[in-house]
Amino acid sequence: MSTATIRTMRPEDLSLALDWAAAEGWNPGLSDAACFLAADPDGFLLAELDGEPIGCVSAVRYGEGFGFLGFYIVRPAHRGRGHGIALWRAAMARLRPGVVGLDGVVAQQANYRRSGFGLQHRNIRFAAAAPRVPHQPDAPPVLDARTQPFDAIAAFDRRFFPAPRDAFLRAWIGAPGHVARAVAGLGGLRGLAVLRPCREGSKIGPLFAQDPVTARALFADMLAAAPPGPVFLDLPEPNADALAMARDAGMAPAFETARMYAGAPPSLPLDAIYGITSFELG
Repeated sequence: MSTATIRTMRPEDLSLALDWAAAEGWNPGLSDAACFLAADPDGFLLAELDGEPIGCVSAVRYGEGFGFLGFYIVRPAHRGRGHGIALWRAAMARLRPGVVGLDGVVAQQANYRRSGFGLQHRNIRFAAAAPRVPHQPDAPPVLDARTQPFDAIAAFDRRFFPAPRDAFLRAWIGAPGHVARAVAGLGGLRGLAVLRPCREGSKIGPLFAQDPVTARALFADMLAAAPPGPVFLDLPEPNADALAMARDAGMAPAFETARMYAGAPPSLPLDAIYGITSFELG
């Protein structure tokens, strides 16, 4: 039985938790935690033992009906002593009775099933040290997303995410170093993508598009905007066109997770989701 104390993280705790995530090989974005805090200021929990931080988890709420669990870490020296399950229960208590999503690593998927989570699909991380920027002569104009009405961005995002997340979107699009692009259409957007700097290289996500031509136009713009270093793209395996798009750029699978839900899973148009926001934080 864990004797750890679990409390809400304070802003000064986040740098330590991000260091833990980097040590696990998760390569967090430089502004990830601040953006998710904008969505839910109480969404990060810290476990302490005799005043020493030993573990963390994110349990970010998006409204009353949906939440996402991630950032689930217990420091190696403190594993096997019940601290992880104590963090898990605290996170689930925060998010229930709503639907809860997570991205489960291969080694933990059986445990998540026993906790009531069902598999929806795999997410695959593609990576390349120097991806090729595809040439697309029929590409539609790609615009700076910050020049587009925020209501249009929020409405478009809502098609691909189970709940409104306006506070998160504002922070994600406007964070230092983030590159946000959009493709406009009649009556709204046709596509949206964000590139963000990470501790190693950069990641693309989300990348939402109504059609493959729009997706490839945004993807090419993201690759062209990426600074020197590796580029990563997390995408849902059922989207065969997204898989082909990544491979055509010279990217290869590097990691996988399972998207799992407790409660009624949302119905999302996976064929229009070419990149998810983040494995680590949801």
